[in-house]
Amino acid sequence: MEELDGKYDGLRNHLKSLGSVAIAFSGGVDSTFLLKTAHDVLGDNVLAVTARSCSFPERELREAEAFCREHKIRHLVCESEELEIEGFSNNPPDRCYLCKNELFSKIWEIARREGIPHVAEGSNLDDNGDYRPGLTAVREQGVLSPLRQAGLSKAEIRILSRRLGLPTWNKASFACLSSRFVYGESITEEKLAMVDKAEQFLLGHGFHQVRVRIHQRIARIEIEPGEFSRMLEPGLAAETNWRLKELGFSYVTLDLAGYRTGSMNDSLKTDAARPIELP
Repeated sequence: MEELDGKYDGLRNHLKSLGSVAIAFSGGVDSTFLLKTAHDVLGDNVLAVTARSCSFPERELREAEAFCREHKIRHLVCESEELEIEGFSNNPPDRCYLCKNELFSKIWEIARREGIPHVAEGSNLDDNGDYRPGLTAVREQGVLSPLRQAGLSKAEIRILSRRLGLPTWNKASFACLSSRFVYGESITEEKLAMVDKAEQFLLGHGFHQVRVRIHQRIARIEIEPGEFSRMLEPGLAAETNWRLKELGFSYVTLDLAGYRTGSMNDSLKTDAARPIELP
């Protein structure tokens, strides 16, 4: 705990030294903790910016808005429609780079208009260990990553979030809905809606950590292995199969490896942090 306290103090000191900062705020575990910590030390010199798009569920936007209202944090919502970015809908392996580059450009515009000299985002130490092309955009745009700089892992952020009384301390990890698509498969508004409604259905049935990966018209469900037995109960299995087919899927499958972050990267051979061309 002493080491963790030291990291937290270092984070607070770093944020205080910035004077003012605009934070990319999704309402997830990491960005909520970063925003709350920044607001604690900088007060009204912090601005939260959330991007609205068809790959960002309305439930997440509503939660982000509610958090900022409750804590009296300045909050702006900007439109950032990824499907309008050239090449994005083709879903190349560097899709996340295209999205983040666009997003941070817009946040920088807002920050400059507001007279704010810094932009920060909420990636953590664990994000260094996977294929994350979005971090290239972070570096190129000069965006700060205070949680990574402080050496904080996701598990440590959850511990500190619980100490602060944040409702997100045990919130399921979330990534934009575009991450549900196998690389090379076109991303459309229709398919994004299918994935969103399928995940909402499973969340509504009490599953904690859910991904519905889309492979053309096949739904590949990822949940925690400890919840497999409940998913396979005849009544719920039949209801899930019926509901997802009603949404437009032809086949509904359960991934026996269970939930894991970045499972779509399994098909990539990433020997460096550069875009990978599909065969």
